[in-house]
Amino acid sequence: MTINTKIATVFGGTGFVGRQIVKELAALGYRIKVATRIPESANFLKPAGDVGQIVPILCSYSDEASIADAVAGSAVVINCIGILFERGKRRTFKKAHIDIPAALAQACAVAKVPSFVHISALGVDKGTSRYAKSKLAGEAAVFAHFPKAVILRPSVIFGEDDAFFNMFAEMARFVPVLPLIGGGKTKFQPVFVGDVARATIEVLNHSQAQGQIFELGGPEILSFKEIYEKLFEYTGRRRCLMSLPFGVAKIQASFLNLLPQPPLTPDQVESLKTDTVVSHGMPGLETLEITPTPLSSILPGYLETYRSGGRFADIKNT
Repeated sequence: MTINTKIATVFGGTGFVGRQIVKELAALGYRIKVATRIPESANFLKPAGDVGQIVPILCSYSDEASIADAVAGSAVVINCIGILFERGKRRTFKKAHIDIPAALAQACAVAKVPSFVHISALGVDKGTSRYAKSKLAGEAAVFAHFPKAVILRPSVIFGEDDAFFNMFAEMARFVPVLPLIGGGKTKFQPVFVGDVARATIEVLNHSQAQGQIFELGGPEILSFKEIYEKLFEYTGRRRCLMSLPFGVAKIQASFLNLLPQPPLTPDQVESLKTDTVVSHGMPGLETLEITPTPLSSILPGYLETYRSGGRFADIKNT
């Protein structure tokens, strides 16, 4: 592989989506700066490229000069920063989803960076949760500073290290009953993390993508209850489902929210009142000539580790 002269800076590059994007960029020969508050945390990404191709750099997200240094010389800047719950005054939706994207977009505009891609979330234009509202405000802030930015709105993302299917599969190992919040009617359109990464790359190659919002969903639309059924099928662990009204679920989530890594928060319960399904007529994966990957192609590969007896349970039982 020949390393080209293009530099890409990725914010949030150590996260679930970010590290997949870094790998895609590396395969294309980009020199990549992974901007992070803790450079050592990004060292695991280095083997994805040639020697010196992927470089973790120190960046303080609250320091304009630090952000300016990070984006300097970049042909591409990609923002993957996002949080699912708040903690204290430093970890808030406002800071992660509005203030930081606005600062990155402004720095890119000043530095005349050709391309800026911002990862948002599907359904934020309809959502009533504080998470959704902050994500939507973050999109507006990005466009205000960088009108030619490309915004990607993925639905629930699945992949080997995801925090959605893995969480519920782990829960099924220890509890006999799983919650069916709101009756399990909320609809999702799960999208493969590899497809999200490919979409991020593809929008860089389409000049008509500039200033556009792309909604990314997989080939299947499933209710919350149907997602549980998929988990039961691939893990071999069938559990009882208990329907929980949104109000009751919020009360329970308020106690879970006290945990360092809460599996559910009241705001996440509020998020479940909104379907995360691609809107009719919105550009998406097909626009970028990407065939969406079905759940059946990926989920069995990593959910089988949750089977009783582990990955080789079927062999042991023969």
